[in-house]
Amino acid sequence: MTMTTALVLLALGTVIIIGLAVYAFRLWKEVRRRQAFHEDELRRAHENCLENLQIVASALVQEQVDITEGAWRCKLLLDILDPQLIERPSFQPFGEVYRRTRHLHTHSARQKLSPRDRMREDRERLTVEAEWREPVLQAAQAALQFHKNWPNSLH
Repeated sequence: MTMTTALVLLALGTVIIIGLAVYAFRLWKEVRRRQAFHEDELRRAHENCLENLQIVASALVQEQVDITEGAWRCKLLLDILDPQLIERPSFQPFGEVYRRTRHLHTHSARQKLSPRDRMREDRERLTVEAEWREPVLQAAQAALQFHKNWPNSLH
C-alpha cells in the first residue's frame, strides 16, 4: 500500500467517524428533547388529574355529587396518577364502591332498562351509598389532603 492510499483511507475513515459522531450527537439531542417533552406531558397530566381530584373530592365533601359517581371519578383519577394509590387504606372506599357498583348500567344502557330493572339497580346503588357514605366522605377528605401535600404525598 502506498503512502497516498494510506492517507486517503485515513482521511476517509476520519470523515466517516466524524459523520457518525455528528449523527449520534443529533440522535442524543432528539432523545433528550423527547424525554423532556414526555416529562412535561406527564407533569401536566398529573396537574390536571390533581385539579380534577380536588374538584370531585370537594363536591363529595359538600354533598354536591352522588357517593357512587364521586367515588368512581376519584378512583379513576387516582388510577391515572398511580394505580397503587387506590390500595392505600385512606382511598380504599373509592375502590370498594367502584367494585360493588361497576356492574350497574349507566347512561344510554340505563335508559334501555325496564322500569323494574332500573328501580332494582337504584335500590342496589342506594344501599351501597348508604353503607359507604361515611368512608367515602373520609376518603374524599384524604384526597383533598393528598392534593394539598402533592408531590410529597405520592410516596
